[in-house]
Amino acid sequence: MAPKKPSCLRSLLLPLSLTLLLPQADTRSFIVDRDHDRFLLDGAPFRYVSGSLHYFRVPRVLWADRLLKMRWSGLNAIQFYVPWNYHEPQPGVYNFNGSRDLIAFLNEAALANLLVILRPGPYICAEWEMGGLPSWLLRKPEIRLRTSDPDFLAAVDSWFKVLLPKIYPWLYHNGGNIISIQVENEYGSYGACDFSYMRHLAGLFRALLGEKILLFTTDGPEGLKCGSLQGLYTTVDFGPADNMTKIFTLLRKYEPHGPLVNSEYYTGWLDYWGQNHSTRSVSAVTKGLENMLKLGASVNMYMFHGGTNFGYWNGADKKGRFLSITTSYDYDAPISEAGDPTPKLFALRDVISKFQEVPLGPLPPPSPKMMLGPLTLHLVGHLLAFLDLLCPSGPIRSILPMTFEAVKQDRGFMLYRTYMTHTIFEPTPFWVPNNGVHDRAYVMVDGVFQGVLERNMRDKLFLMGKVGSKLDILVENMGRLSFGSNSSDFKGLLEPPILGQTILTQWMMFPLKIDNLVKWWFPLQLPKWPYPQAPSGPTFYSKTFPILGSVGDTFLHLPGWTKGQVWINGFNLGRYWTKRGPQQTLYVPRFLLFPRGALNKITLLELENIPLQPQVQFLDKPILNSTSTLHRTHINSLSADTLSASEPMELSGH
Repeated sequence: MAPKKPSCLRSLLLPLSLTLLLPQADTRSFIVDRDHDRFLLDGAPFRYVSGSLHYFRVPRVLWADRLLKMRWSGLNAIQFYVPWNYHEPQPGVYNFNGSRDLIAFLNEAALANLLVILRPGPYICAEWEMGGLPSWLLRKPEIRLRTSDPDFLAAVDSWFKVLLPKIYPWLYHNGGNIISIQVENEYGSYGACDFSYMRHLAGLFRALLGEKILLFTTDGPEGLKCGSLQGLYTTVDFGPADNMTKIFTLLRKYEPHGPLVNSEYYTGWLDYWGQNHSTRSVSAVTKGLENMLKLGASVNMYMFHGGTNFGYWNGADKKGRFLSITTSYDYDAPISEAGDPTPKLFALRDVISKFQEVPLGPLPPPSPKMMLGPLTLHLVGHLLAFLDLLCPSGPIRSILPMTFEAVKQDRGFMLYRTYMTHTIFEPTPFWVPNNGVHDRAYVMVDGVFQGVLERNMRDKLFLMGKVGSKLDILVENMGRLSFGSNSSDFKGLLEPPILGQTILTQWMMFPLKIDNLVKWWFPLQLPKWPYPQAPSGPTFYSKTFPILGSVGDTFLHLPGWTKGQVWINGFNLGRYWTKRGPQQTLYVPRFLLFPRGALNKITLLELENIPLQPQVQFLDKPILNSTSTLHRTHINSLSADTLSASEPMELSGH
């Protein structure tokens, strides 16, 4: 057990809002009262009504606003994950600055008078890239994630010996606001069922945090057998459509005494590219919450505010086939992606007020919104023209193609290049065997776009070319699996492509630093590059524009564009996929925009085809639910159990 830090040292680590509580720290407690099936907070009966918010999906300048709205809604606690890969981008390199400042977020929660239920993983799911695990773990290809594999445990131990001491002063009995901590996350859904691994984690948490903090697990009903562990409090998760009585009865087999806890009560659901936008009705969500509160249960609502998968941070699921998660994580939550209260919020507040006091006073109004455009974007140049700037260290050479992980490219894009060894006069099949494209490949011959190969699809392209023709394949990582598989999700070309009967070899790999190019080089107004008359394939477009009126939150609409990535003033907003949907707009927080006539810059990397009019607009409302039926059903998917548009999606974990 780690020694309790002296009060003088602890007061240096904590902000004023918490040091005021320290004289009473020795009397503070949060425990399970098994005799009366309840929690006790400082000796008094207590029930939490909590909501999930992910600091890593919300820019730091907006944390206080979102937390204030959650407190106003009647919540007395928040629940959030800590994504390992967000804080340790490379082995032994840690980042807790800016929007990664975990301690600042804990302080903001304290200022909002919210207790904290912490979920540090190491695996978190959360529909986040690789479920929060750092992709550099896969540089050891044989590693067995989320097991007692020595390589995995060594990395976990190293990480938690950095993270857990940071949060130790914030434990409730030390004067902080963290009342409980989850060990792992829905481990029963993983399939490994490695109790040695779970026992190792529990022992590590106890060694670094002590015996007083309440440690718990949570699983769906089917995962309780492998996800629960003696000595950790067992909780469950389910949504409004599930049978509450049946699930809580099952929970009692694993936790016979103590309060009933639903750690993830789903207020909405996530979206996948190519599927319908998910919603949950207000009446169903409020009815389910009221029924649980009548039983005396403690409840956390997942999500209360969803936020955004900026950049490349979205995860993916494997539901018969690979399904990438959208940039928007609105989740149909009570607080919208833009931070605005919805009718669901007011209805939930009414339910909560029947069981406990809710704060008085008006709710902060919705943020001001802005419309602008249309704006016509200008061609900057083909991606291949910037290769020296995108990969300044030059290519990595190999007989066979190497994965992203093998060349230490964590996210984004990598270009694979080889040359044709003989002339091909007739259109000849080109494909990657064994489902070896992870996840989308944009194919070019001598700079001319030929088409796309996609993971889990039986697609082939038909190529022609002269001996010595340059074959370029730009591969996009669409987010590593965050749930639904216990196999490592390597990215790139996992198998050598085949042209006709020839296995292609002698590859050059260019790990691309596109964000650096957009942020540092494009503002220099580089000279124009030659380009085809009708450019297609991976191409950059941009536009500078002033905002003469007041600046507000807005939603970037890209009608007619196909698929790509977009940046505002160098900030990576995330992926768009207009042709596949359902998401049609990208949330742009107002703080990203320059006011008072200063020039703003939008940059697009369009990966496939542009509209006749290369225009974009900024709208004052999001469009999250427009799906192109052309792409809804993938008839030549590799999987026999591909879901049609009308079939319900199997529930994911978080």
